[in-house]
Amino acid sequence: MATPVPEPAPEPAPAPPAPASAAPAAGLTPRETSRLHRLITVGGTILGLFIFWEVFTTFVIYTDDAYVRSDLVALAPEITGRIIAVHVVDNQPVKKGDKLVTIDPVPFQLVVNQTQAQIDQAKALLKSSQEELSTAQAALASAASANTYAAQEQARFADLARNQYAPRAELDRANDELRRSQAEMTISQVAISKAQTGIVAHEAALALAIAENATAQWKLDRTQVVAPVDGTITNLTLQPGDTATINEPMIGIVDANAWRIMANYKQYYIRDFEIGGTAWVWLDSQPWHLHRAKITGIARGISRNPGPDKLLPYVAPTTDWIRLQRRIPVTIVLVDPPPDLKLYMGADARTVIFP
Repeated sequence: MATPVPEPAPEPAPAPPAPASAAPAAGLTPRETSRLHRLITVGGTILGLFIFWEVFTTFVIYTDDAYVRSDLVALAPEITGRIIAVHVVDNQPVKKGDKLVTIDPVPFQLVVNQTQAQIDQAKALLKSSQEELSTAQAALASAASANTYAAQEQARFADLARNQYAPRAELDRANDELRRSQAEMTISQVAISKAQTGIVAHEAALALAIAENATAQWKLDRTQVVAPVDGTITNLTLQPGDTATINEPMIGIVDANAWRIMANYKQYYIRDFEIGGTAWVWLDSQPWHLHRAKITGIARGISRNPGPDKLLPYVAPTTDWIRLQRRIPVTIVLVDPPPDLKLYMGADARTVIFP
């Protein structure tokens, strides 16, 4: 008896096509639709952040491109000489007028002594000329009196001799006396002129000696080098035995009364800054403290070319390979800093301004 063969199962009927409304819009695939959504989200986020940043920087302007600055007084001697004593050490605070360095005063004292001797000599010569003038003036007065008398005698004897009441010899004697008195007057006048010329010369010599003495005394006084400002000695390498050379800096002093913060702000932000405006300063040398400050200056120009120090400050427009917007230096001064606050020239700072 034959075994029956089973019939094959019927194939499943195909699913009906999805309605047209269920297809992605505009013919986009699900992946493309997801990418579009991400682009819209990212673009909206960037736009929102940009708007937030513009609004935020309208009220809060911050920069970390700031540093502490003071004035460095480069103290140079006004004379040249050997240093015999240094009265300060590196990083020592000093007050205005404190003695810093002593230059050997002996050569300068010798010049003072020499010029003083020249003064004494000029005074003595001047006095001698003045006495000569007095003597010549007295001699002139005497000669003038004798000349008057001789003239009267000569006129009398001339009249007598004309009428033959006096011998001719008497008239000759009277004429000789008149000539002698006139010569004496001339000699006295020359002596007066000479004495007056001597007085002028000795007065000039005295004035020159006094001026030279004053210069020598001024140089002697400069052998004591003192601090011109309150501040702190920095980078001192001077030692006794060194030579102080005129107009060559030998000591640096950081001025204690010129501290300020130099903050470089983008040119886009400074339009709302005002002198006297409030600022807040964070010092990297004293973190986690905000110090109230005020704007005291806004630079009206910067140099666009790097180089040696110029009258215009140069602010580099690049950081490594990134080019930044031009920045303008703004000077900020702390308001009522605490007495124990220590500032360091060149230290980093951060500033916030609320325009």
